[in-house]
Amino acid sequence: MQLHVATRGRRVVRPAEAGFTLVEMLVVIAIIGLIMGLVGPRVLSYLGDSKVKAAKLQIDSFSSSLDLFYLDVGRYPTGSEGLSALAQRPGNAAVWNGPYLKTGAVPNDPWGHTYLYRSPGERGPYEIVSLGADGQEGGAGPAADISNDAATNRP
Repeated sequence: MQLHVATRGRRVVRPAEAGFTLVEMLVVIAIIGLIMGLVGPRVLSYLGDSKVKAAKLQIDSFSSSLDLFYLDVGRYPTGSEGLSALAQRPGNAAVWNGPYLKTGAVPNDPWGHTYLYRSPGERGPYEIVSLGADGQEGGAGPAADISNDAATNRP
């Protein structure tokens, strides 16, 4: 493809060069900003919900592992042994067929905090608690505590 340049006297006339004007770019940026303002909070809420679901699944996995520990050792880990008894043999366990966790280590909750293990629990032989997004007891929404106790699991 050739460009033809027409001349009139001393002035050279060239065809318009392709490109975007500043106004066009600002309009596109404004539209993208509006879309992100509407869609962004929705996506972030899905992310928060997925972390809560992941914590519940991890707690269910711990509960299954604790039941296996109970079948082998004849008791649940003490509060001082904690969930680490699922990954490393406690000193006073005569029979231990672990590690009972797939990774061989106790993972943190989805927000990077350690799980709390209480034995005995308030409503059972043990209680496993994630303190939620804020890492403190109590809270609401994604900051709410998540536990193996159905009464403390709020939607």
